[in-house]
Amino acid sequence: MYEPIRTKSVVHRMGGSRTDYPHRSRAEALDIQLAGHLAALLAVTDELGLDEAAERIAAQVARLRGAQPTRAPHGAVEDTAALHRRAHDLAARALLVAASRADTTVAILAAERMDAHAADLDSVDLAGAL
Repeated sequence: MYEPIRTKSVVHRMGGSRTDYPHRSRAEALDIQLAGHLAALLAVTDELGLDEAAERIAAQVARLRGAQPTRAPHGAVEDTAALHRRAHDLAARALLVAASRADTTVAILAAERMDAHAADLDSVDLAGAL
């Protein structure tokens, strides 16, 4: 019904040992994931023009990556509600990873950002209802 595989797999041809290539530990993988979520949160925070919060997030990204993150200048914001929802979601993701990594500093920062964006969403929704 199908043709059998006639060649050995790439892993077997390259030596076959699992120690032949580098592995990341769970902690390293969580650091990379957390830095990614924070960098995305930083981009949205910059776009919203929240400079103080952006500086705090940038400091944590720099701590995790070992280098300052690339920052884009913020411009005119068209849909602030959508950006606040996106930032809230990104902060929630960062909070989950920070909790599994036991990084209290980032967990507190992410929780504060979630609260701030939820409050901003409420104010935007109230302003839109008037």
